[in-house]
Amino acid sequence: MSEWFETLDGLYTMAWDQLEQGVADSSHPARHPSLATISQSGWPEARMVAIRCADRAAHVLDAHTDIFSDKIASLKAHPRVAFHFWIEELRLQIRVQASVEILTGSDVAHLWAKVPQPSRQSYGITPAPGVPIPDALAYVKDPDQVSFAVLRCAIEHIDLVHLGQVHRRARFTKARDWIGEWLSP
Repeated sequence: MSEWFETLDGLYTMAWDQLEQGVADSSHPARHPSLATISQSGWPEARMVAIRCADRAAHVLDAHTDIFSDKIASLKAHPRVAFHFWIEELRLQIRVQASVEILTGSDVAHLWAKVPQPSRQSYGITPAPGVPIPDALAYVKDPDQVSFAVLRCAIEHIDLVHLGQVHRRARFTKARDWIGEWLSP
């Protein structure tokens, strides 16, 4: 019997298992990937986000954000993202490219209702995230659903690298109906 990283199906299944575990377990390394966008001025930007949904069948990842954050302006100009996940225990790197839809208001009210009270503090900061302030604590947190947005990320491309004793790399794309192919690592 082969190891999970020796077959395309094994790699793909393990990657999705990790993404789903990241949603289910807040301490799992797949919970907090780096998210990269392109700023309005064309510069790359990366930050950590929390994955809130990993839908294997639909090939979708969701992250929550403040509608007034800089990443929203970036995504309106360039509605694409890249995620980077590193699962140390498995020596597995997961890179995902996706197109993004920004959901707000009544479209996300059912999700806002599930956000725990302490976590709501991230949505509704005055002044808005990224605005200069006179000192480190010159802001107020006032949770408000108006500030809550969901980034619905429709995956186009998944690149997987297993950095075991022998390195393996594979690519899965929507354009190829998620049929994997091996790549030189």
